[in-house]
Amino acid sequence: MSTAVSRVLACLLEKEVPFHLVPVSLAKAHHKSFPRLPQPAGHLPLSVTSKPREVEGGEGNQSLMGPEGGGAAGRAAVDQWVEAEAQSFNPPSTALVFQLVFAPKMRLKQDPNATRDAEGRLRKVLDVYERRLGGSRFLAGEEFSLADLCHLPNAHYLVAETDKGQQLLSSRRNVARWWEEISGRAPRGRRSSRCGAMQLLEFSFPVSLTLYLLLVSVSRQENAV
Repeated sequence: MSTAVSRVLACLLEKEVPFHLVPVSLAKAHHKSFPRLPQPAGHLPLSVTSKPREVEGGEGNQSLMGPEGGGAAGRAAVDQWVEAEAQSFNPPSTALVFQLVFAPKMRLKQDPNATRDAEGRLRKVLDVYERRLGGSRFLAGEEFSLADLCHLPNAHYLVAETDKGQQLLSSRRNVARWWEEISGRAPRGRRSSRCGAMQLLEFSFPVSLTLYLLLVSVSRQENAV
């Protein structure tokens, strides 16, 4: 399963939005045959099958965009660390995941130079995270947010499937504490179970020209506030 799909699933699981996945073959142009939301590239990662859900207030539906009452400052902090993931964490971690995890499964030759370069860049990023997490529980503050969630897919592959990735995170005390907390997180309302996103990532994935159509079925709450 791609990390892009996994990142969306983690959001849906956190908010407890029902969905199911359908394999889509690009080679057979299956992605052209489904009704879909407009996508610039013409692919279809998402299809909404019913009306958007109106959610009630309260702890069970806290925003992933910052602490309740945090206002613009809270959202800005989340935006800052989401951007840090996209620009600084994602490029080297994606390269490392490809070289150490995907390439062997796809029977491709690994590139030692690319692995070394990605590892070096990721070390520098994690050093910044280590300092930040020494002063706050999560990246954007004291509450779990999208800033933490978007790190789950790549970090999971690194920790679960590579010794090098596991060492990179576990050797930093604050990063290791943070990773243990966000990766063991259960969706709100189901605190007795492990994080559904991590369970999904542990599925074996088909290495082929396949996308996953994400079908989101959300029910309208008539008495929503």
